[in-house]
Amino acid sequence: MLWLLLLPFRLLFGVVAGLIALPFVILLLPLALVVWLPFALLRLAFRLVFLVVMLPVMIIAAVVGVLAVGAALVGAVLVPLLPLLILGGLGWLVWRSTARARPFAV
Repeated sequence: MLWLLLLPFRLLFGVVAGLIALPFVILLLPLALVVWLPFALLRLAFRLVFLVVMLPVMIIAAVVGVLAVGAALVGAVLVPLLPLLILGGLGWLVWRSTARARPFAV
């Protein structure tokens, strides 16, 4: 509750301190930009080099991941159907071996 009571004084102190510091900030801003800009450009260059080096690796990893997920999905669908496929294949073999020979099979 005391914080809420003292809030107007904190706001007034912040505004006054900001107005006092504003001329110094305006005067020192070009110097700060001159000092900061080379480091910002170096950081950008490092990020670009990292991107150029890592992008092919990430693309290959993504393709391998998609292929692995695709194989897992195919396996998840086909493995439960294997007994039915085996029974169907055996039935087809029995049907084919017991069918009588036709002279003009279609």
